[in-house]
Amino acid sequence: MLRRNPSGDRPVIDPSAFIDPTAIICGKVVVEEDVFIGPYAVIRADELDANGEMQAIRIGAGSNIQDGVVIHSKDGAGVTVGRRVSIAHRAIVHGPVEVGDDCFIGFNAVVFNCVLGKSCVVRHNAVVEDVTLTDYFHIPAAYSVHSETDLDKIPRITPDAAKFSESVVKMNNHFARAYKAIQNEL
Repeated sequence: MLRRNPSGDRPVIDPSAFIDPTAIICGKVVVEEDVFIGPYAVIRADELDANGEMQAIRIGAGSNIQDGVVIHSKDGAGVTVGRRVSIAHRAIVHGPVEVGDDCFIGFNAVVFNCVLGKSCVVRHNAVVEDVTLTDYFHIPAAYSVHSETDLDKIPRITPDAAKFSESVVKMNNHFARAYKAIQNEL
């Protein structure tokens, strides 16, 4: 369901994107080409900053926002999701956040007030807040990062983790095209 926010902003959706009918896309949201947004996802851009302004939530081309994901931002801050990003089931991305190209955010992960460089992996049930991850950084499953000093103990991404992320993107790119093709069928 596409909705305008109280400020009157409406989502801008590329015609090639697939948005499941149960998903809610509200307000100043831009969805680029070949994006897949799964069932019950909520992407909501509706909060204003102190000056009555808000930045957009942007979902880059070829990305997939899976079932039950929530993307929101506080105080009018933006959220930018790069190209070919996978955000897995029930993850929360709460802005201000920048997610670089080719990143993977795992099941139930929480990402808040941070920057993820390209090809970062945040595994399942991890919490990442108030940090900047350099390119190819890998946050292990169930790990919590709350400051830059927490990052010193974490190894760089492994090739196996990168391959997993790439396979998830490939499958969900297929879903964007396949579901788009049958969206008007019963």
